[in-house]
Amino acid sequence: MRRWAESGDARPDLIGRSAERRIIDRLIDDIHGGRSASLVLHGEPGIGKTALLDYAMWRAADCRLARAAGVESEEELAFGGLHQLCAPFLDQLDRLPSPQLDALGTAFGLVLGDPPDRFLIGLSVLNLLAEVAADRPLVCLIDDAQWLDRASAETLAFVARRLVADSVLLVFAIRDPIGGHILDGLERLRLRGLDDHHARALLATMRVGPFDNRIRDRIVAETQGNPLALLESWTGLDSAEPIDGLMPSGGQHSAGHIERGFLRRLAALPPQTRQLALIAAAEPIGDVDLLRRAASFAGIDVVAALAAVVDAELIRVDGSVTFRHPLVRSVAYEAGTPVQRQEAHRVLARATDPVTDPDRRAWHLARASVGPDETAAAALEASAGRARSRGGLSAAASFLDRAAQLTADPAQRGARTLAAAEARYQAGAFAEALELLDAADLSRMDDLGRTRAELVRGQIMFAARSASAGLPILLAAAGQLQTLDPTLARETYRDAGYAALTAGQLSSTDGLEQFAAAYRTMPRSPNPCRGEVLLDGLTRVITQRYSAGVPLLLRAVADFCDPDISIAEGLGWLPLASRMAHNGWDFGNWSVLSARLVDLARESGALSILPSALLLRLSNRVYAGDLAGADSLAAEALAIGEVTGSSFFAHYGQLVLQPWRGDGPSTRAAIASIRGDLALSGEGKVFTATEWATAVLHNGHGRYEDALAAARRGAAHPQELGLSTWSMIELVEAAVHVGRPEQAHAAIERIRELTEASGTDWALGTRAQVLAQISHGAKAEELFREAIDRLRPIGVRIQTARLRLLYGEWLRRKNRRVDARAQLGMAHEVLRDSGATAFADRARREYEATGGTLRRSPSRTNRPGEELTPQELQIALLAADGLSNPEIGARLFISPHTVEWHLRKVFGKLGIRSRRRIADRLPDQRSRFSGESHAG
Repeated sequence: MRRWAESGDARPDLIGRSAERRIIDRLIDDIHGGRSASLVLHGEPGIGKTALLDYAMWRAADCRLARAAGVESEEELAFGGLHQLCAPFLDQLDRLPSPQLDALGTAFGLVLGDPPDRFLIGLSVLNLLAEVAADRPLVCLIDDAQWLDRASAETLAFVARRLVADSVLLVFAIRDPIGGHILDGLERLRLRGLDDHHARALLATMRVGPFDNRIRDRIVAETQGNPLALLESWTGLDSAEPIDGLMPSGGQHSAGHIERGFLRRLAALPPQTRQLALIAAAEPIGDVDLLRRAASFAGIDVVAALAAVVDAELIRVDGSVTFRHPLVRSVAYEAGTPVQRQEAHRVLARATDPVTDPDRRAWHLARASVGPDETAAAALEASAGRARSRGGLSAAASFLDRAAQLTADPAQRGARTLAAAEARYQAGAFAEALELLDAADLSRMDDLGRTRAELVRGQIMFAARSASAGLPILLAAAGQLQTLDPTLARETYRDAGYAALTAGQLSSTDGLEQFAAAYRTMPRSPNPCRGEVLLDGLTRVITQRYSAGVPLLLRAVADFCDPDISIAEGLGWLPLASRMAHNGWDFGNWSVLSARLVDLARESGALSILPSALLLRLSNRVYAGDLAGADSLAAEALAIGEVTGSSFFAHYGQLVLQPWRGDGPSTRAAIASIRGDLALSGEGKVFTATEWATAVLHNGHGRYEDALAAARRGAAHPQELGLSTWSMIELVEAAVHVGRPEQAHAAIERIRELTEASGTDWALGTRAQVLAQISHGAKAEELFREAIDRLRPIGVRIQTARLRLLYGEWLRRKNRRVDARAQLGMAHEVLRDSGATAFADRARREYEATGGTLRRSPSRTNRPGEELTPQELQIALLAADGLSNPEIGARLFISPHTVEWHLRKVFGKLGIRSRRRIADRLPDQRSRFSGESHAG
């Protein structure tokens, strides 16, 4: 292929595109330098997007190349565009880790398996492209991206946002408007019409001999410099043709000029040739043999018709059938009458192999149908099942929706509409799912169908972060399911219970009591399963007293620690079981369950559950004094938020973590981010969390009046349990420090009720902790010692350190300086090393008030690792924990090559050459504390 120089040697359709070519040159140079890049070319039809992709292909001749194009008629076929792009590399799938290999193989229909999570598919493609580019830079060109199927578009957008240092370039071409498209947000290059000089130069390349300059100037003006419109308007014109009537005036859109040019050529062809063009336009994959078979079924002289349409320069046949431009395809299709289009799809369905390509056959059958057609509907329903098994939920929903439209029987039509709504919900398209539910004729469904419809509606409300609105719908559905499907009823009550706990104070009614009253109507099993025991315990806590339900909660929590729990049961029940372990003061089992839930979510790629699982685990790690581990989990939640577009969990993670660090600006930023949509989301527990976080922050800095005010607000709704209870603990500390312990009595009584009913060491140690603060003399000391003896062995290190701080403060007030230093020194060491800077400084000030001296907590600018970016620190900590580059990449949704690139920067900043030295350079960042070194 010849070199396309700046002038003289340039391709005609690249005249006037020197600036755009320089951008592509730069990006290709970048990938040769080891970086990754993406670019979205956008503009109107015919503006030159495909020509620039051709230029990129020529410019990257020394790279590996992959090319794909969206086709309007393939938008409903899941992963079709992605498979087209990855097809040259499928022989390298075995270089992927097993879960990613299985996910991508299932998505492409190469293997059978459970439906893979869409983000696991994204990670699989990310790593596949990175592996391919490890040998030679890779350039991926995707034309007509506006017509990619949704699953392919989402996956490629995910990959484009996560590639960093992998020598991969993704270039998309997409029609305007781009706003709201999933590619919106990537680097863009908008192509505009050529200026008059370059437009005339382009026309000059297409004519020989003299021509009327008036015609030329009229064409230039009316096409607004659109290259394809220029060429099509000029094609076939005689230089002597009068200007009047050349084309409609009024500055119509360039696409209209182009379409009229193509339509003019098409209209000049014989009827059979036009019919062949219509069949080709209705057949998206460009299979020459399929086109020949379909055309013969239509009675067309295939050889003659194909030769005519090729001679007209509308279609090319070179191994496959391709249209000169996507507008040619749309013109050829729209030029047919409805009856002609249906006939085209009928012969294509007949020509398509029902065994090797059943989904396209079903799609053609549907397009060939005028009214109800059970054969086509059943075929579409089967296609939906295959799409779902590959993870193509949006495609499954489209198949089911169309199947419902073709269904005559009202009950069957309603069932298929409901199935389409469920698929839309599972794909995250909540608004579309609700529209389908509203359109479904529930009166024609059976009881189970109507109840399932309401269940989906409630699940949508809850998943859309509206817990209080979803709760009554879930409860109503659960009640109906009791006799129809007891297992599903119990699972629905589980979700309703979680929604009630989440709605908290923002529920329009007392959501917890509403849940408990509804669940009590559920018939009990003679041998209840652990899920039933868990719900029974929660119900008793709500309707009777905490003491009546906590034994059942703790029993169920212990049962759920079963290491052989299935993925389905674990993902369904462990979120509630883990939360109940926390509320039941069972730190050991909370640690087990929160870790197991994260593992299950990671292993299965369940990104709909993983963010909340990470937050449960993050909270557990904070109590353990493992703020570095909590940081790691928060960064993982942030990475997921970046790819899912939801920042809620990342902000909530910072809300839990930053108060312990004493970081006021970060805490306030997290609070501001979360509070904005509290009323909309219906998550009252989050309001409680913001007040608890504020109280912790102020207690750490010794601002006890502010802490007391925040803790009162956080403790105002004790039925929420969880952070409402922990707000009471902050309230006691603040009230005692401001000299108003009587204001803590109500909180202490509530804490005593909860802790004495639980009876665990965590509960009784916390009870002793709060009672010690309002006691005097030997009794106070006895309670402080009891609290330390109970809390120290179970691993709640940061709480134990704060307890030692309180004990040391009490000892100093008693003028027992030596004893005070012992407690304050141990408190300071743990708090400092964990990163709880404000509390560590408070311990240091108390220690120095006894006459001793402690080194100050390092400032943020002097702390080891502060020179690292947040992502570099995250990767360094994971590497120090022994994770491999692929394991780190899977956690953070980046490729192993990008992990290695970040680690090289980490090594340079820390002055080390091996990942084994990271732990030595970042001791304060990754302390895990196997126990306290000092005796009590």
